[in-house]
Amino acid sequence: MEERTEAPTDGRMNPFTDDHTELRLFRTALRDAYLDMGISGGVYAYGEAVLGRLRERWKQIDCVAEQNQLKVLDAMRSKKVSEACLLGTTGYGYGDLGRDTLEEVYAAVFHTQAALVRPQITCGTHALALALFGNLRPGEELLSPAGKPYDTMEEVIGIRPSMGSLAEYGIAYRQVDLLADGSFDYEKIAANIRKNTKLALIQRSKGYQARPTLSVRRIRDLIRFLKQLKPGLICMVDNCYGEFVETLEPSDAGADLVAGSLIKNPGGGLAPTGGYLAGRQDCVENAARRLTAPGLGKEVGASMGVLRDFYQGFFLAPTVTASALKSAVFAANLYEGLGFAVTPGGSSPRYDIIQAVRLGTPEGVCAFCEGIQAAAPVDSHVVPRPWDMPGYDVPVIMAAGAFTAGSSIELSADAPLREPYAVYFQGGLTWPHGKFGILRSLQSLVEKSVILPENVEKAEDNLKNPSKENP
Repeated sequence: MEERTEAPTDGRMNPFTDDHTELRLFRTALRDAYLDMGISGGVYAYGEAVLGRLRERWKQIDCVAEQNQLKVLDAMRSKKVSEACLLGTTGYGYGDLGRDTLEEVYAAVFHTQAALVRPQITCGTHALALALFGNLRPGEELLSPAGKPYDTMEEVIGIRPSMGSLAEYGIAYRQVDLLADGSFDYEKIAANIRKNTKLALIQRSKGYQARPTLSVRRIRDLIRFLKQLKPGLICMVDNCYGEFVETLEPSDAGADLVAGSLIKNPGGGLAPTGGYLAGRQDCVENAARRLTAPGLGKEVGASMGVLRDFYQGFFLAPTVTASALKSAVFAANLYEGLGFAVTPGGSSPRYDIIQAVRLGTPEGVCAFCEGIQAAAPVDSHVVPRPWDMPGYDVPVIMAAGAFTAGSSIELSADAPLREPYAVYFQGGLTWPHGKFGILRSLQSLVEKSVILPENVEKAEDNLKNPSKENP
């Protein structure tokens, strides 16, 4: 049993105590709440020691969120979002004021000519597939200048043979891997741009790879290079997990098209489904005609009852993303202090909300995910297990006790069961929930003896006494 400090028996703070005493009582009550929810005193103390070094990072994250919040608010005001916009349509969806205004809001925020924001787009992979199939024709070529795309895109492209892939439609594919240091191989990129190269797909986030996530600045440099070689090349960015992490988006850096999922950052945790594309008018219209049909494009597609959630989620997205970022930074520093390899590093700049932790064993990966699941508001009693998930070539374990199934802006973790056995953590609608989830993941690793309690104590001591670290 963990040792407790006596607090007022009625559960309330004493209004006659001084500020210092009241703060101490609040901290004691908070610690006791974590103990009541299964976090050991050692894990909690180590977490607090890590947090003590992150206050300045929190200020930076909050500043970015504030600027992005103003950007979204300005777009909603300038496009005259009204109560009527929150209502939905049925049937064909002709003249859907809320749908059309929402797409104008997205275009304003991303500084693009047009946008497509629909519940009929089922996921991020679907949004990307619409963009590729809509803008590529048989005999043309797709180039990936930043290495292998996300696993689920392999079957879309035809890297792994699949019915209905781009390859089956006679669309070729070339890939240029990043250099060992994570930089672009400009020489090979130039050598792989051909006469029929029509579109370059740039994946911003790392996916299930150890490479660094791309900043908007790096994306800008790559696009400038590509456009110098071939001005008419369509530069498209897979923006999943990156929205509102910086104050600029890839569309501000010259991207002709960006795409993503509404159950990630831009949905703010409220969007129940959906995806978006934003970019050049012709590129977006081509994707819209792939979603519906030639001659119909953006004019059809009922919004039904989701518009209120789409608008409010987008409004909340900057601050929700900030909570997810704080959670990721906390996780990076917590596990880095225990000696695990993390990507990005604890002090590294952040360009998406994903945090990779290399645990080294399948047992470690599963224990981590079990801890995240146990911290969920939904299905916390469920134990996640690896399974053959559609679109992946190895079993994948996913922890996601979310209000929206599969939502990765909510507290979640997943990992392919393969070397180097790294787990990918993301989300957290609120920072307090993100904090608890990360501590619960560590608690699970301790309980499964993947990490020893004395190692947690040593890591805490190293933070409190830096001079003793690595003697």
